[in-house]
Amino acid sequence: MALTRATKTKKVKTLAKELQSSTTAIIGTFSKMTVSQDFELRKTIRAAGGKYHVLKNKLAQKAGEGTKVEDALKGLKGVNAAAFTSGDPVELAKAFSKWVTDNADFTFKLGIVDGKLIKPEEVKALAAMPPKEEIYAKLLFLINAPAQRLVTVMNATGRDLAVVINQAVEKEKFTGKASAAVASAAPAAAEPAAEVAAAEPEKQAEAAATEAPAEGAAEESAS
Repeated sequence: MALTRATKTKKVKTLAKELQSSTTAIIGTFSKMTVSQDFELRKTIRAAGGKYHVLKNKLAQKAGEGTKVEDALKGLKGVNAAAFTSGDPVELAKAFSKWVTDNADFTFKLGIVDGKLIKPEEVKALAAMPPKEEIYAKLLFLINAPAQRLVTVMNATGRDLAVVINQAVEKEKFTGKASAAVASAAPAAAEPAAEVAAAEPEKQAEAAATEAPAEGAAEESAS
C-alpha cells in the first residue's frame, strides 16, 4: 500500500526528530524476519539505550539531513533496518552483534560513529571493545595508584599521558565527579616523572664526585 504525502511527511519528521540527537547508527539488511524476531530485536536495542527502525530508504535519507548520521543514510538500496543511539556506541554494537549472531538472516551493511563511517567488520570490532565505563575506571585506577607505581609506569611517558588526559577533559569525555578527579589528577600524574627526570643529572654528578676520590686513592696506593 502506497504511503500518502501526509503520511510520508509525518514519518520523516518523526524519524528526523529521533536522529537529531543520535551520534551512532548501525545499519543492516535481512532476507526475512518473523514478528517474534522483530520484537526481540527492538527489545534488545532499547535495552542498550537505542532505537530501531525498518527504513524507507528515501524517507530515511531525507530525515537524516543535517544530522551526525546523515552519511550512513545516503544511497541505501534494498531492505534496510537501523539502530540509533546518542549513548555508548560500544554498548549498542555489543547488543546488536549478539542478536545478529543468533539470527543469521540479518547482516550488517555499515555503521557511523561521531560522523565516521565504519565497515561491517569494524562494527564487530567495536562490539569487542570494553565499554567506556571500564576504560574510564582503568584510567582512574592508574591515576589514583601509589606514587611509586605511577613513576614506574609514567617515567618515560608522563607528559604525554597528562596531555591525553587534559584533551579528554576538554572534549568532555568525562562527566561529573570523574571530570573533576581527572582534571586535578592530570598535573599530579605528570609531576613524579618530571621530578625523576630533573633529579637524574644531580644523581649522575654525585656518582662522579664519589668515584673521583676513590680513583685518586688507588693511584697513591700504587705509587
